[in-house]
Amino acid sequence: MSSDDLTPGGFANGDFSSDDDYEGLDPAEQDEYARAAQLVFAELQTRLGEGMPQPRLEPTRRVVELLGDVHRAYPVIHIAGTNGKTTTARLIESILRSYGLTTGVFTSPHLVSFNERILLDGVPVRDDVLVTNWLDVKPYVELVDSELEKKGEPRLTFFEVMTILAYGTFADAPVDVAVVEAGLGGEWDSTNVADGVVAVYTPIALDHTDRLGKDLDTISRTKSGIIKPSSMVVSAAQDPIVQAVLEEAVDLTESTLTFVSTSSSPEVGNPIAVVSRAVAVGGQLVTIQGAAGRYEDLFLALYGDHQAENAALAIAAVEAFLGGASQALEQEVLDEAFATVTSPGRLQLVAAEPTVLVDAAHNPHGAHSLSRALGTYFTFDDVTVVLAILEDKDAQGIIEALAPVASRFIVTTAPTERTRPARDLGFLAADLVGEGNVIIEPDPIVALAMARGYAANSEQGAVVVTGSITLVGLTIGLAAETQGWTL
Repeated sequence: MSSDDLTPGGFANGDFSSDDDYEGLDPAEQDEYARAAQLVFAELQTRLGEGMPQPRLEPTRRVVELLGDVHRAYPVIHIAGTNGKTTTARLIESILRSYGLTTGVFTSPHLVSFNERILLDGVPVRDDVLVTNWLDVKPYVELVDSELEKKGEPRLTFFEVMTILAYGTFADAPVDVAVVEAGLGGEWDSTNVADGVVAVYTPIALDHTDRLGKDLDTISRTKSGIIKPSSMVVSAAQDPIVQAVLEEAVDLTESTLTFVSTSSSPEVGNPIAVVSRAVAVGGQLVTIQGAAGRYEDLFLALYGDHQAENAALAIAAVEAFLGGASQALEQEVLDEAFATVTSPGRLQLVAAEPTVLVDAAHNPHGAHSLSRALGTYFTFDDVTVVLAILEDKDAQGIIEALAPVASRFIVTTAPTERTRPARDLGFLAADLVGEGNVIIEPDPIVALAMARGYAANSEQGAVVVTGSITLVGLTIGLAAETQGWTL
């Protein structure tokens, strides 16, 4: 694809930096931008995918430096961990934006559109901004591609280029602060070319063991690499092995470290805690003790005890960023931020009559959180789990975690070449929960239709789609496009 393919009508030569400009375009011109954005995505997909990350930083660093050190144009809050990174990022961003700051967020993967990975002020980057910024960075990406190929190394990967595009977009906006989620690991993840002033850790568990290591010690050492000298570090409660690694990294970098307490009573040295939580319509009421203040009866528009813990972590991160953990946040700001926050694909209601929920749990840790939330926050009497799992995931652990809340499993395939065959997954599920509780349907669209049929036949029936982020994305898209799925 050439740059000419991306400039139909010469739109890339214009300045469409304001919402008024974009909304002033006629529908045909907006469609043109949308098609151009898809061409960008198609081009990026020709690169090595996220399943094949390269353990290196220099190529990404070379491009962002050629672009004028775009990764240093704003402070960064950097997030690593296994589960909860995207939700925590969105919670942090929502608080910062409620304070009036201009924000950028970079997360992965996306559910429906790759624009979702780059948020400006809480909204996915517009097609015109994405395409124009890609045309700006593309020559430098291709220059470094050429240098790599001459050395016999793979050219920049999909994720490396997305990282560059995000950092460039944030500099161009410009933003006051960027909240950046590490893609895989930490030390050699391409996002780590930036120096986070605050490093945030969600729970670290076994995942991506083929890339990160077979045990918690090795995985956590890789993730500890985002801790930079004299930074502030806040972490969810961790396994003792992980905690020891993070404490060692903090000592070596002369940083500070605070953990969220597992107790509702704040501890000396670990003052951050979820003091109380109660189920509420549309979410939950939480009281959180932060490092610098106590925040009473916040309505959090997310389900699950794990989301309350993510909220406590987000508060701790913003306290650290805004006031060095010495100044309390404003209750009114938190009220606004938590009541309006969204986290697509995370225990998200996408349809009613019957109820369809999606959750991006794709490892046992995430599946356990989903299972607990379904038992605590809902009163379903019949739950059909539509399940697809990728080849490199712990399918047995996921199924065992979901079994207590599932009336039946409909096993299918995810829309990705990395999916585990439905027949193989179905046989495993049958061994674990009984053949009579498992249906194998390779076509995910048919599987979803079957599940909705089961749910409709029960007074309080529900469909829960999980196990694969790509399956969740497909479901969200179908729910939005199909008129029969109404909220």
